[in-house]
Formats: sequence, C-alpha cells, structure tokens
Amino acid sequence: MNAVIIVFPGTNRERDMAIALERASGRKPTMLFHRADSLPAGTDLVVLPGGFSHGDYLRCGAMAAQSPIMQAVKDFAARGGHVLGVCNGFQILTETGLLPGALLRNATLRFLSMDCHMRVERAGTPFTANWRQGDVFRAPMAHGDGNYFCDEETLARLNGENLVAFRYATPDGAITPAANRNGARDNIAGILSPNLRICGLMPHPEDLVDPLMGGEDGLPMFTSLVESLATA
Repeated sequence: MNAVIIVFPGTNRERDMAIALERASGRKPTMLFHRADSLPAGTDLVVLPGGFSHGDYLRCGAMAAQSPIMQAVKDFAARGGHVLGVCNGFQILTETGLLPGALLRNATLRFLSMDCHMRVERAGTPFTANWRQGDVFRAPMAHGDGNYFCDEETLARLNGENLVAFRYATPDGAITPAANRNGARDNIAGILSPNLRICGLMPHPEDLVDPLMGGEDGLPMFTSLVESLATA
C-alpha cells in the first residue's frame, strides 16, 4: 500500500500516523508538504493527520483546505481514491466538502484530552473491514473542536444510507450522552462518503496500534485498509 501523509504547518500527528501505517503495511508512507500540487504516482491512500494546521486560525482546517495540495486530493477522491482524515484531518475534509457537516467547539468549551470508546456502526468498508458491526474499541481523543454538527437533512441521509462509521459509546457499547464528551450530534465520531472511500473521525486510532502504546485497539483500521487496497 502506497500511503501519502499530507503535512501542513501545525500538523503534529504525522509521525504517529506513519508508525501505524508502517506497522500495518510494512512500508513507510510518503510525507508530502502542503505546498506540493500533485500526489506521487501510484498513490493508494491519502491521509490527513491530526494537529492544528495553520494554528487553527479562522476555523479549524479552513486555511489548510485552501492549500495547493488539496485540489490534487479532491481530484484523487473524485477518481475513487481512498482518503482518511483524523481529527484536524476530519475538519479539513468537511472544510473541502469531501465530507458533510462541520466540527464545532466542544460543548464543554474545553479542550478534551482523554481516552474514549467508539462503537463500529458500519462494518465491511475499507476502513472497518476487520471489525464487526457493534464492536467497541478505545482510542485517545485530543481536540477542542470535535463537536460534529450537521443539519436534519444531512443527518437523515447519513443514518438512512448507513454512512455513520463510528459513534461515541460506553465501554460496553451503549450510546449515551455521558459517552459523548464533545457533544457531537447523534454521538457521531466518524462518517463515510457515499462511495465508502473517504472516512473522517475525531479520535486517534493511530495512537493505539502497539502493545507499547497501551493497546492495539486502533490497529484494525489500518490492517483493514491494507487488505482492502490489496484487493481493490
């Protein structure tokens, strides 16, 4: 799998993501700075990692969405390419229109840095193939603006077309207000594009891919991608 990680000024999770991708695939991903205007030939997966691109000025991800490389990412997605956005990467995906909705300030008005649990709502996608529907896994969250919001029509479409990938849940899989630390609408932690080739989520599965990190809960996302892209 040839993965490309896009790096913006203020990105700080690119190395974590690189470790996760290499652990799953055995290949080092390419780091590509935001000023590039094209993706390397043979790119299979584009990853927009976490951080605070451009200092989160204007809105989180708003300036990064205007970077030269993002037109190439949008063209790649339009051709059916696979794109993963985590935390700030999810914010960038919504700012570019590759995924619907927006990420607002946490309902607590505080930065949240803690573990959370997510329930897999849609299995059998390139991002979730190695989970079963209803599986619960742990991942760290670290964001001030992770409160997913969309209008009623969009929410109905996400639910009706089964495009919610993950919801915040209790460790035993219950969808409750208490599990929804940032106040996201309908407990939504991550969503998918209609063609299932773009995924955005706020928590960080890349930070739990090795026992030395405290667990491997996030590893199935990356092994799913490797196996799915090998047969694509």
